[in-house]
Amino acid sequence: MSFFRNSLFAAVLLSATALSSATVSAETISGALTKAYQFNSSFNSARASVRATDENVAIAKSGYRPTVAAIGSLDYSSNSVNPRDKSGSRSSTRLTSGSFGVQINQTLFDGFQTKNNVSAAEAQVQASFESLRNTEMNTLFNAAASYMDVIRDRRIAVLTEQNLEFLNEQARAARSRLEVGEGTRTDVAQADASRSSAVAQLAAARAQALASAAAYRQVIGEDPGNLQPASPLAKLLPKSVEAAYAMSETQHPAILSSQHLVDAAGFNVKSAEGQLLPQITGSAGISSGFNNTAPYAPNTSPIPGFNNGINNSGGQNGTNTSASIGASLTIPIYQGGRVSAQVRQSKEQLGQARIDVDVSRDQVRQAVTSAWTSYVAAKESVVANRELVAAAQLALNGVIEERNVGQRTTLDVLNAQQDVINAQVNLASSERDVVVGSYAILSAIGTLGVKRLGLAVAEYKPQEHYRAVKDKWIGLRTPDGR
Repeated sequence: MSFFRNSLFAAVLLSATALSSATVSAETISGALTKAYQFNSSFNSARASVRATDENVAIAKSGYRPTVAAIGSLDYSSNSVNPRDKSGSRSSTRLTSGSFGVQINQTLFDGFQTKNNVSAAEAQVQASFESLRNTEMNTLFNAAASYMDVIRDRRIAVLTEQNLEFLNEQARAARSRLEVGEGTRTDVAQADASRSSAVAQLAAARAQALASAAAYRQVIGEDPGNLQPASPLAKLLPKSVEAAYAMSETQHPAILSSQHLVDAAGFNVKSAEGQLLPQITGSAGISSGFNNTAPYAPNTSPIPGFNNGINNSGGQNGTNTSASIGASLTIPIYQGGRVSAQVRQSKEQLGQARIDVDVSRDQVRQAVTSAWTSYVAAKESVVANRELVAAAQLALNGVIEERNVGQRTTLDVLNAQQDVINAQVNLASSERDVVVGSYAILSAIGTLGVKRLGLAVAEYKPQEHYRAVKDKWIGLRTPDGR
């Protein structure tokens, strides 16, 4: 018992020391949300995904632009003629030819495929912007929930520790009364049983506090220090659940993103149908070629003009330059059913995208209802649990006094103490639920963002990267220099 008391005292002292040293640098919920906005890995991954989606517009616009390629070739051959001639030597000839030039191709008409591909890519970019905003809201909400989870679980661990101290005192008092003949062994056994149960509860509470701290680090990006209590965002909430429904219909990014995807799917249908229309392509090119046919002679270069001063009499040298320009027309007649299947497939995808808009609306409405009712219930639970804590504490004090005069048993005291600790734990959970519920409502209606919360952080604007790359003709480096 003395060893347990010393360990408990050391743990309490360590907690108090850590609390006093961290007071100066206490973390607020706004500071935690700011760090999550800047450093959360999932959010940064979503930003990178949006930047990659931006490039689809530049890729689609490449269909408007020409393609330029340099072409060149060099051929060398040597032929031997048998039998040997009158001089007794083998007759052989060497042929060297080559050409080089530039070819330009330009699509003149592709059935409006490029136009519709660009429009589809632009709609997908807008959808990705809204999807990123949805990720931002989820990140901020998860950060707020993790922040409040740490506060709740630390508080429960402290309450459980205080409960264990109380039960240790009750077990000691039961033994003292037994020694002087005022108690029974049953009282001692009941006190010891409650104390052992409290030891297990304390271990579980501390484990839960450590788990919450780990989740906090995952979302925020660092271990939780001394966290200040937070208040619900009551002033930022709509006046009624009906107003929340109306706001979510027009502002929630999940709905807006699905609507942009409908537009993209519609353009994809038109692009697929464009494969059935005639295709016109223009081309132009210029090239220079040469050939050299000569009897074999040692130390003679195959390249004309570089024959080491040896004159190959009888050789036939020549160069030519040519230019071309033209256009080609392709009228699709039958492609094996491939294009027809692609058109039907894109139409089904368009139908699915339209249904997904209704799915998003239903999900958002359900989220608004759940968040709103949970918030209202949590507020009422806080009021009730505060009254319950006060009443349970008063009852415990009375039971202890009655036990001291012989009108109550040790079991009555233990039960009353359990009522107190249960009420305190429920109050801690309810206060956490009120704060988290207010953030959940803002997330459900689509307004949980850095501007709405007034966070002291530079807002990430995905439009800046999009404007930087959407019209680029050339360049391998990203706008940030990579």
